[in-house]
Amino acid sequence: MQGFQGLMSLLSLALIALSGFALVDAMIRREDAYRAADKQTKPFWLIILAIGFVVIWLFPIMSFLPVIGLIATIVYIVDVRPAVRQISGGGGGGQRGGGSSSDGPYGPYNGGR
Repeated sequence: MQGFQGLMSLLSLALIALSGFALVDAMIRREDAYRAADKQTKPFWLIILAIGFVVIWLFPIMSFLPVIGLIATIVYIVDVRPAVRQISGGGGGGQRGGGSSSDGPYGPYNGGR
């Protein structure tokens, strides 16, 4: 039983970290990028992600409420974050400058030529 409790503790910490990452990422993005990406407003996502973070932090992982917080976090990370990041230019220091839409991870894709 201790192994299961340890696994649940690790899973809970991972969910808290994921939720915290989404919340911090939502804080650092520009407000106008949310509107330009045709997503909800920045305050909306900050409220939703903050509530999700608190719920994941306070309630045990086996209850129903952390699942709702996890769903909100996943929606932000999978749908909203890439759209806002594309509009705002990535926000990362290690981004490649220039580049076309056909550039792959190892350079331009030339169609097998």
